[in-house]
Amino acid sequence: MADGGGSGEAAAARASPAPVPGLNPTLGWKERLRAGLAGTGASVWFVAGLGLLYALRIPLRLCENLAAVTVFLNSLTPKFYVALTGTSSLISGLIFVFEWWYFHKHGTSFIEQVSVSHLQPLMGGTESSISEPGSPSRNRESETSRQNLSECKVWRNPLNLFRGAEYRRYTWVTGKEPLTYYDMNLSAQDHQTFFTCDTDFLRPSDTVMQKAWRERNPPARIKAAYQALELNNDCATAYVLLAEEEATTIVDAEKLFKQALKAGETIYRQSQQCQHQSPQHEAQLRRDTNVLVYIKRRLAMCARKLGRIREAVKIMRDLMKEFPPLTMLNIHENLLESLLELQAYADVQAVLAKYDDISLPKSAAICYTAALLKTRTVSEKFSPETASRRGLSTAEINAVEAIHRAVEFNPHVPKYLLEMKSLILPPEHILKRGDSEAIAYAFFHLQHWKRIEGALNLLQCTWEGTFRMIPHPLEKGHLFYPYPSCTEMADRELLPTFHHVSVYPKKELPLFIHFTAGFCSSTAMIAILTHQFPEIMGIFAKAVLGLWRPQPWASSGFEENTQDLKSEDLGLSSG
Repeated sequence: MADGGGSGEAAAARASPAPVPGLNPTLGWKERLRAGLAGTGASVWFVAGLGLLYALRIPLRLCENLAAVTVFLNSLTPKFYVALTGTSSLISGLIFVFEWWYFHKHGTSFIEQVSVSHLQPLMGGTESSISEPGSPSRNRESETSRQNLSECKVWRNPLNLFRGAEYRRYTWVTGKEPLTYYDMNLSAQDHQTFFTCDTDFLRPSDTVMQKAWRERNPPARIKAAYQALELNNDCATAYVLLAEEEATTIVDAEKLFKQALKAGETIYRQSQQCQHQSPQHEAQLRRDTNVLVYIKRRLAMCARKLGRIREAVKIMRDLMKEFPPLTMLNIHENLLESLLELQAYADVQAVLAKYDDISLPKSAAICYTAALLKTRTVSEKFSPETASRRGLSTAEINAVEAIHRAVEFNPHVPKYLLEMKSLILPPEHILKRGDSEAIAYAFFHLQHWKRIEGALNLLQCTWEGTFRMIPHPLEKGHLFYPYPSCTEMADRELLPTFHHVSVYPKKELPLFIHFTAGFCSSTAMIAILTHQFPEIMGIFAKAVLGLWRPQPWASSGFEENTQDLKSEDLGLSSG
């Protein structure tokens, strides 16, 4: 990179003395002067305006005009002030209501956003033009943006529900849509990635299903699945679509998945025999492998929901042994939840020992399950009063540290576990460390925390202590990276509008909301007082105006004062 920079400087020096953007990492004195003037442009113009106003005070007759304005204001009746303050209070109240609504919906102030985006360029805000591509500030900004993009990656929810048997039934009962368009669009992309490949044109049923996964309308997708089954009765992906979207109960979904499993195993064995013939056959094998793993996983989830937990655990363990490269599907999180339901805590600890590793990505399920296991050993006899008197034991310290670690990773979970916020159906995709992940974890694991006596009590007594260790979570973390600032906007896209998104760290109300609230309240109070006590408020207004009214240094008054002074002086001298 140094060589590239040197050749760029040489080329820029030969071309012209002015620096070329992207080639010369240093700025000339003209550019530095221009940047400094642009940065101080607002203050310079303000001082120049005040100086010009002071210089033109006599030609513009500012004192006389100010006195005329004072006389006009003194002639106004109290009714005018009542109308003025009432109108101001109404307008500021409307602005306050709009600002409050906009802040709670979008997480920012509308006035502040408009000011930054439209007024800052007019006032000389050219910071972005000063930093060059090779400067350290630009490198830090790009590194921060890359970190935010990686941390704000959306993941498939390992415990996502069935659309027909669970999500749609919720819509029938409540009339609310639990899934957002953004979430369903991500699922459509996942289906096209998992269930399609370049060789779909070789099988007519797969061609029909390729179009089915792209359909937005659920009835159109279901109709296309039936068309694929008419072409090929062993189309596994058609059974998968019908099990996910048409089946209205888990029992019906399990029957369709068993038919899909039978067809998927046959196609998978055929693909294994032809995988080395061409790259297209290898792609087809990958697709058939994804289909088979997806079917077995959903069958395990059906068994878990129908109470056959040991059968679900066996299917998941076999999947993890047979397809170890597919750890990105996070099947171990399904296994953790099923083992917790069996209260097989030793097996849970064995799974955590394998997946709670520093080199592997973390999740709320891993962090909070580890905290639950350590809490289980001390929660039954834990008492805040006793702990404050004698101090914490080693096991209690380990449990508290595990809770602090989990809360640092995802600070939204405790409010759902402690039932301080209402739960909704989890989305099909989650954002790690975000509110969507907290909902997905608490929806399935709240019962496991309630089963262990005293676990929620210990969590309630200790979880807020995490925030004292991390005073600035967006800048620096304790055990993890700083908390990403992009979670709020991503969660608003993933979660339905009727859910109040949890925000961390808690944002303070913008200045404009405080200002409009105070202005609305004060003008409303003045309007009421002026209407009820017009005489008193009139006297008060005249007194206030008299404080800044100009002194009448007219020529006649000045001459009278001088004559009085002269007569007194003469009297004293004659005496």
